[in-house]
Amino acid sequence: MGTGFDRAPAHVHAGDRLVVRAHRQGEAPRDAEVLEVLGAAGAPPYRVRWSDSGHETIVYPGSDAYIEHVASARRRRRQEASL
Repeated sequence: MGTGFDRAPAHVHAGDRLVVRAHRQGEAPRDAEVLEVLGAAGAPPYRVRWSDSGHETIVYPGSDAYIEHVASARRRRRQEASL
């Protein structure tokens, strides 16, 4: 899993993925591509594009959100491919 916002601050970069956990049973989580980091040193707010609607917005993620870092995801895929 990625960096949760209920823990230490995340250093987020453009291209990372913001995932918001579902609030109700049966509801799907939402995810968005981080287009721009507007805060200092990778901190919120972030300009994102939601994958389900294509809508762009500025968000301050809550404790129900986490970040999937692009570099971590690529590294994980390479490791899985080499097995």
